[in-house]
Amino acid sequence: MAENEVDSEGPDNAPPMFDKKEETEAAFWRLKKASDKSREERVKRVLAQESEGLLTTLGRVTFISACIVFDGVFLMGIPISMGRTLAAWSLYAVLLVAAIKLQYDLYGKWFDVDISQMDFDQQ
Repeated sequence: MAENEVDSEGPDNAPPMFDKKEETEAAFWRLKKASDKSREERVKRVLAQESEGLLTTLGRVTFISACIVFDGVFLMGIPISMGRTLAAWSLYAVLLVAAIKLQYDLYGKWFDVDISQMDFDQQ
């Protein structure tokens, strides 16, 4: 008898229904808000870089180029010179991860742009 009561849900015991249009609109506004925040941060970084000197800009490009050459050319010499064994590829992977971590930290230390003081009026 208890099973029949559970199966026959009346209008008072109906599960909540979701309005598809309402959910779609809510999802759109969440996506728009996240996109606006990301776009605002990109614009702030570009505006902050406009005030920096030419040497800083060239230094940033040179640093990134040197990192790519070091990671792609010099570190790749390890597995090639060691005979492409599992140990060589493992050593290469460990050194590559360590080099990228170090390069990321140095980039943040030397070339990071401070956007914390910039504020846009949003209405």
